[in-house]
Amino acid sequence: MSGPAAGTADAATATDAVCLGESMVTFLPSQPGRLADVPSFGRGIGGAESNVACALAAAGHRAAWVGRAGADGFGDHLVETIAGYGVDTSAVRRDAVRPTGIYFRTATDRGTDAHEVAYYRAGSAASAMSPENVPYEVLLAGRVLHLSGITAALSADCLALLRDLTTPRPDRPLVSFDVNHRPHLWRGSEADASVLLELARRSDLVFVGEDEAEEAWGIVGAEAIRAAVPEPAVLVVKRGSAGATVFSGLRPGPRSSTAGRAGNAPGSCPTEGGGAGSGDTVTVAPALRVDVVAAVGAGDAFAAGFLSATLRGLPVRDRVRHGHLMAAAVLTVPGDLTEPPDRDHADRLAALDDDAWGRLRLGPGWTAADRAPEEVRTP
Repeated sequence: MSGPAAGTADAATATDAVCLGESMVTFLPSQPGRLADVPSFGRGIGGAESNVACALAAAGHRAAWVGRAGADGFGDHLVETIAGYGVDTSAVRRDAVRPTGIYFRTATDRGTDAHEVAYYRAGSAASAMSPENVPYEVLLAGRVLHLSGITAALSADCLALLRDLTTPRPDRPLVSFDVNHRPHLWRGSEADASVLLELARRSDLVFVGEDEAEEAWGIVGAEAIRAAVPEPAVLVVKRGSAGATVFSGLRPGPRSSTAGRAGNAPGSCPTEGGGAGSGDTVTVAPALRVDVVAAVGAGDAFAAGFLSATLRGLPVRDRVRHGHLMAAAVLTVPGDLTEPPDRDHADRLAALDDDAWGRLRLGPGWTAADRAPEEVRTP
C-alpha cells in the first residue's frame, strides 16, 4: 500500500507546495574558531521552510514561500535570494516596525560542544505572524502546505496560526509537518514542546527524528512514536545513520477533510516487520554513506526530497530514497542549499536494488548529471 500523495486536481496550474515559516539572514564565519575570535563573516540565508521551498523549486516544482520580513536591507536580501531559486515570494509580507531576524554561527559542526549559534530574532517580523495577517488564499491554494515546529515556538500568535492551519477544513491541502524541535526556542515560551505532538497529530504527513521525539516528548523508538502519533497517513521517523522508517496507511479520524487532494499514490511499497497500527505498512530505507562536507540543512533537504517524490506519486520506498539523495546533495557542500541532482540521475539511483543501494557512497560532485550510478558506487 502507498501512503497519500498530493492530489492531481488542477495540477497543470496549481502551486505544488507552499512553505510557511521564518527565514533569516545568516552570517557564516570566515574561519573556524569561537565566535569571539572570528574576524569576519559572509552573508547567507537560513530557514527550514524556505530551504524546503528552494530545494523543491530547484527540483522543478512550483513552490512558494510565505512569511514576514522586515522592511530593511536584510529583508530585501532574504526575499531576493529566495526568489532567485525560483520560489514564488509574492505573498511575503514586509513589516515596517519589526526587523528581519539574523543569526551568526561558527564553522564547527553542529553536533559538537564547540558549535556556537547567536540568534537575534526576538521581536522579529516573522514572530508577528498570526491567523489575522497571513494570506490564507495562498496558503490553502497549493497541493501541499509545509509547516514546521520552529514557527510554533516563535510566539503565541505563531502557535495560534499553526493550530488554525492544521485544523481540518474542506479546503485544506495535504499538510506536511516537520517537528524540527529546537530546545532553545522554547525556553521562556508560554507553551512547551508538547504542543509539537498536538500539531503532528493534526497533520497528514509528519517528519520527526528519533532523537527529537525522545528529547521533546520522552518517547523512544519508531514504533512508540507511531503509537503516540497515530493519525497522520504518513509518519516518517528519521533515525540518523540508520536511515528512516515510514509508517503509511489510510488512517481514521479528522484527516478525511483532505481527501480531495490527498489520495493513494500508485505503486506499492515493501514491508519489513508489522505495522504499528491497523492498516499500516512499514517501510525501512537505509541511509546512504556520504562523505560529509558540512552537516547543515540535511533535514530540510530530506523533507524536500520526500515531498518531491510524493508530489510525483512515487512509491514510499522511493520517496525515502529521494529524501536521502537530496540530503546527500546538501551534505556534500558547505552551505544549507545546493543544486539537487538531475531528476533522471536521482531516479536511476533511487531505482537501484537493495544491494546496489547499500554499496553507494556519495562525495562532493556526485550530483553532476553525467555521473552514472556505477561511478558513485564503492567496490
